[in-house]
Amino acid sequence: MPDLPVHLWYAITNLGGAGLTLPLALAIALWLAAGYSVRMAASWLLLLGLAVGLVTATKIAFLGWGVGVRDLDFTGVSGHAMLSTAVYPVAFFLMLQRANPALRVAGIIVGLATGIAVGLSRVALDAHSPSEAVAGCVVGALTALAFARYWWDAQPGRLSPAAVTLSLAAITFALHGVHVPTHRWVTHLALTVSGHGQPYVRARWKANRELRRPAAPMSQTRNTLAQPSPRPA
Repeated sequence: MPDLPVHLWYAITNLGGAGLTLPLALAIALWLAAGYSVRMAASWLLLLGLAVGLVTATKIAFLGWGVGVRDLDFTGVSGHAMLSTAVYPVAFFLMLQRANPALRVAGIIVGLATGIAVGLSRVALDAHSPSEAVAGCVVGALTALAFARYWWDAQPGRLSPAAVTLSLAAITFALHGVHVPTHRWVTHLALTVSGHGQPYVRARWKANRELRRPAAPMSQTRNTLAQPSPRPA
């Protein structure tokens, strides 16, 4: 993990916040509808919606019922990592619509790298475990790459790359650091669906692993009891 100052990790992690990435995703959809087709915009929102649904489902499963993978310290897919790895590659795909294929591929790679950096920041700030950040990056990357692969040969109309770039950059600068209480909303939804009064918490959930370890076999216990105690010196 790179040894960066905490404020830089926060600056990176804010690139994946829902207060920024969701408006960016909506702006991308509007540009796709205006410059390409409504069908293309709808496919983008559908793919992203499925990814968001997957992230939300894993979080509800843990917060409401304690469903996770203790061996991997996995309590749910990282939303920051997923959103950033999905949205930024598609943003570059849209901004570089008239560039040569090599430059477009480079832009998508830069977008993926941005999402991976956000995933690293979530681990560095103890907001997620490595498995949760990796899962978020994988889900987001699959979302972006599936969209880009399917629409790679789509021909834009009179869409201005400069206008697209300026608008997306303006949204990024204006909304960077805007906080949306998505975790609180998901927690409320999880408690409503599960009917529980309190959400599951990672520390208590991990501690229960020790309590649930099987006891030693009776034969092993007998053998231990049968061994003579060492004589005091």
